[in-house]
Amino acid sequence: ITCPGVVLKDKQELYLTVFVLGQYKKTQCVPAVFPVFFQEKLVFEKAFANIVDPGDLVKLLEVDTAVLELIQLVPPVGKVLATYEENTRDFLFPDPKLTHGRRGLEREILMKRSPSFTGIAPKLRFSTISLIAESLLSSGRSHIQ
Repeated sequence: ITCPGVVLKDKQELYLTVFVLGQYKKTQCVPAVFPVFFQEKLVFEKAFANIVDPGDLVKLLEVDTAVLELIQLVPPVGKVLATYEENTRDFLFPDPKLTHGRRGLEREILMKRSPSFTGIAPKLRFSTISLIAESLLSSGRSHIQ
C-alpha cells in the first residue's frame, strides 16, 4: 500500500482485512510507515451446493460484495483508515486492463480514505487468482466450487 507524503500521527501497527464470499481474513500486523508491505496469501474457498450453471454463479457473485479495510491498532477497537468495496464478480474477475508483475497479473486500486485519515487516498497493489472447479455432491448432482 502506497500513500506518498503521508505520515501517520499514531504509530500503532497496521493490518488489512478482506471480506469476500462470506469469509473474513486479515493479514499480519506491520509497522505504520508507508509504503506498507503485506507479503501474504489469503486463501478463500467456497462451495456453492445449489449452483450448476456458471451463469447462476456470475449472478450470485454480482450481488455479493468484497470489502477491504486498512486498519490501525488504535485502542480500544482499532481505527479504519481506508476501505474499498466492489461486487465480488468484478473483484475476482476484473477488466483486462492489468499489468504483468513478477507473480502474475497485478492490480492497483484506490481505497476510500476515512474522514479521520489525513492525506491522499492509499493505493493498494495486489493480485488475485481464481479457480472454479466442478465437483460432485454425494447425492450425484454436480455443483460449482
